[in-house]
Amino acid sequence: MDQTKRPLQIPPEFASYAEKHEIFDTYKRLLEQLIVNRPDEPIKYMLDILKRDKEVLPHIIVLGPPAVGKKTIARMICAKTRAAHLTVDNLIDEAEVDLREEAKNHINTDKPIPTALWIQILKQRFKLFDCVKKGWVMEGFPLTRELALAMQENGYFPQHCVLLEALDEVLIDRASGKRIDPKTGDVYHTSFNMPAEPDIQSRLVTSKEYSEKGMVKKLAEYHRHIDGIVRCYQKVIKRFNADQPSADVLSEVVSFIESQRRSNTPHTPRVILLGPTGSGRAVQASLLASKYNLVDVSCGQLIKQAISEETKAGLAAKTYVLKDVVVPDSIVLNILKERLSQVDCVVRGWVLHGYPITREQAEQLDKVGYAPNRVFFLDVPTDSIIERLTQRYTDPVTGERYHLQYNPPRTYDVKHRLVRHPRDMDTGVRKRIAQFNAYKDELSDFYESSQHVNADQDPHTIFESLESMIAEPLPKRL
Repeated sequence: MDQTKRPLQIPPEFASYAEKHEIFDTYKRLLEQLIVNRPDEPIKYMLDILKRDKEVLPHIIVLGPPAVGKKTIARMICAKTRAAHLTVDNLIDEAEVDLREEAKNHINTDKPIPTALWIQILKQRFKLFDCVKKGWVMEGFPLTRELALAMQENGYFPQHCVLLEALDEVLIDRASGKRIDPKTGDVYHTSFNMPAEPDIQSRLVTSKEYSEKGMVKKLAEYHRHIDGIVRCYQKVIKRFNADQPSADVLSEVVSFIESQRRSNTPHTPRVILLGPTGSGRAVQASLLASKYNLVDVSCGQLIKQAISEETKAGLAAKTYVLKDVVVPDSIVLNILKERLSQVDCVVRGWVLHGYPITREQAEQLDKVGYAPNRVFFLDVPTDSIIERLTQRYTDPVTGERYHLQYNPPRTYDVKHRLVRHPRDMDTGVRKRIAQFNAYKDELSDFYESSQHVNADQDPHTIFESLESMIAEPLPKRL
């Protein structure tokens, strides 16, 4: 950055580099770990974290009533994430000898395991290699609100909490078909997933806990505790209907755990709105700029402004505009670079529309350091666009704009003198739509993280969709 030049222009690479390498999120994660663990040597501890954690590891809790399918979903998540699968049983079985014996003594005397003992077991388990290197998926745990709060006090907090739900009647009926393999402990179902091997089928047994009486008792205990547990995780929990095929449940759950929580780290929106003519890009850009104090950057308006101010790039573009010829990419890019490098765009962020139109333009924009962090395609059917644009008229006397269907003139005199812009003729509109569609797929391929929005609805409904996608971090694919 050359401090001798005025006005000062901040290189766009600064913000792009910080976001690409998650600099602010890394600082946030380090600070959280320092506060939770309070190491004796904080510098060495932070260095160890940076060497060890290449990415954020999954910390997921799967909750739900008995027979809802927690084990099935938890195993599927573990298969996708390669995280450690933690259950009440294996937490006890894999604990250190003294802790395991103490826990089993409580179980044998039909007493609940104390919260303090559970925390000791968890502390020891979370230090093992698989949890440290791969993360964890916890099934059916914590069991009480007291235990959930104790976990939080010790820094054990999930990124996502999955709550599977189904009616008690459905669960009781589902449990009646459950069979257990006494050799492996695997659970099967007579209707949904019976093992193919005859020798496994022959040794399957029913369990008292899955009888109707046993299920009623377990459901009563579950309902007694679940509301308190949910309150502990209300910011990271999502409910799922488990009364459907497990593949459908998994699809919904994966979509949830791929999402990221909203972060307090600095975030400067750099938004590109793509869509055919008449898709409402300018309207949405104006709404976003107004609410979030972004700079509304219209490529067409920038070219007109450059011509009006007779800048070097503007004079170069003027020749092409007068001949009604497409302005070369190099000239347009220079005009955009000059605007996007100004302090207000760098500090406040920007929303760009009207550019890029082709993949080559998108690549050039990335090369000069102005890669967006949000790209939206505003999808509108061709018939709706034709209806929007071909019925737009202007009153040459007052300058008022009308739409024959949505905002018709009130008097015959006004209607009689209305004129239509040549660009709004049916042929011209269809030509511009075809031009966008010719490059739409290659733009979508280039911007892999782009999101599509249904723009054939009320402008404020569209804005709410865009707003939520800008505010929330992009999902991370598993």
